[in-house]
Amino acid sequence: MSIFSSIMSKIFNRGGAQAAEAPTVQKAQAGSSISPASGAAATSAPGGGGNAGGAQQTVDVEAVLTELAGKAGQKLDWRHSIVDLMKLLNLDSSLSARKELAGELHYTGDTNDSAAMNIWLHKQVMKKLAENGGKVPEDLRS
Repeated sequence: MSIFSSIMSKIFNRGGAQAAEAPTVQKAQAGSSISPASGAAATSAPGGGGNAGGAQQTVDVEAVLTELAGKAGQKLDWRHSIVDLMKLLNLDSSLSARKELAGELHYTGDTNDSAAMNIWLHKQVMKKLAENGGKVPEDLRS
């Protein structure tokens, strides 16, 4: 499973209600998609019909993450930090994991400039969550 698929799964499948119908991740450049369950390229979302807006249940990403943060037992700035977001979701937040995520999301900058990469990753993850059925406030997407 790809790192972004893991992020999607942890947020969209809270409580397991949507496990069988995880949304499909759209690649910005190719128009194909990545299935969160497999990480493999796919041409349509589960249930058929591509990434049709009506077929997905909207998930309030901010509410899910805020709830998790309240139970975390430590202060994690998931609103600004990709590292803290990944920690909140109990995912590997190491530099190598973030570089892998950057590759998945087609980062074209210098991965050795971790500060710039981290800022880009956070914005891109929030943008991709919104594109795939997540309700994400505008200030988190830009």
